[in-house]
Amino acid sequence: MNKRTRVLFASGLTIAIFLGVQLGALALVEPFESAGYQTVEDPSDPTNSLVYVGVILVFTAGMLAVIKLGVEWILRAVIILTSGMLSLFVFSVVIPSVVEVTVGGAPVNVIAWIAAGLVALALAVYPEWYVIDTAGVVMGAGAAGLFGISFGLLPAIILLAVLAIYDAISVYGTEHMLTLASGVMDLKIPVILVIPMTLSYSFLEDTAQATSEGAVSPDEESTEASKSDATSESDDPAEASESDDGEDVRDAFFIGLGDAVMPTVLVASAAFFSPADPLVSGLALNLPALTAMVGTLAGLVVLLWLVLKGRAHAGLPLLNGGAIGGYLVGALASGISLVQAVGL
Repeated sequence: MNKRTRVLFASGLTIAIFLGVQLGALALVEPFESAGYQTVEDPSDPTNSLVYVGVILVFTAGMLAVIKLGVEWILRAVIILTSGMLSLFVFSVVIPSVVEVTVGGAPVNVIAWIAAGLVALALAVYPEWYVIDTAGVVMGAGAAGLFGISFGLLPAIILLAVLAIYDAISVYGTEHMLTLASGVMDLKIPVILVIPMTLSYSFLEDTAQATSEGAVSPDEESTEASKSDATSESDDPAEASESDDGEDVRDAFFIGLGDAVMPTVLVASAAFFSPADPLVSGLALNLPALTAMVGTLAGLVVLLWLVLKGRAHAGLPLLNGGAIGGYLVGALASGISLVQAVGL
């Protein structure tokens, strides 16, 4: 497989994963709301965003401390447990309660618990790239759906704007996200999505990794260019793989799961809180949510284009910026005023 084919395959897979997270979140909006999963009392309160950003900073500091102390197994255990819990939220509203038991007076969906347990078990014992990516889509859709119904339009926009700035600073400035990504790569957990350049690639067998925080060019060679929102990888730590036409080609690159989740929060929020009419029966999708999806994917295409040229970039400025811009275009096209569109 030549370099161009590998790049097209990996780019298509990346877009498919983002679409999976977006469509999954939209499908979960109404079931989550019906199940009472809204996590805040007042979704329109903009301070919710600041609290969440604070939680991210504390969690990031905790992860860096764990890595520095050399007890990464704690982090792996926490992420796998979190994966199971988020999967349980999803499966509890997706899988019918065919088999139930009563625990403490409350009904328990046995099949949903088993399915969530299998997700956690698969990540623990066989974290191949397709296991990680599948779990990432389930987790990402669940997280985006939960935050989408919990963050009103203004809090969601504030959240995305602040995180885009933070992502840029942490990649181009302090570079602490690069340190964090370097520490979690060997843990093989769905904090980072694995994007193979070919279906034959094995994440389990690949032990030589060049790490960074977000997305890196598959033919990246320079150290400076490794500062990006994904990671390139090769079988030899010093050299890239070689394609049929003699070009250097990496085997995989990596994208942070948060790059898929964060812009999707606004997609889900727009679908839930925007007064625009729904476009599809049975799916929480209106024009502002649709254009937020399109804006996110446009930002993703630009990000991949820049990364594949060998330049390093933080993902959220492009992805969140695309989501916000797309949402505003769709809201105005729906006849919603700008003031109403931003939740004021």
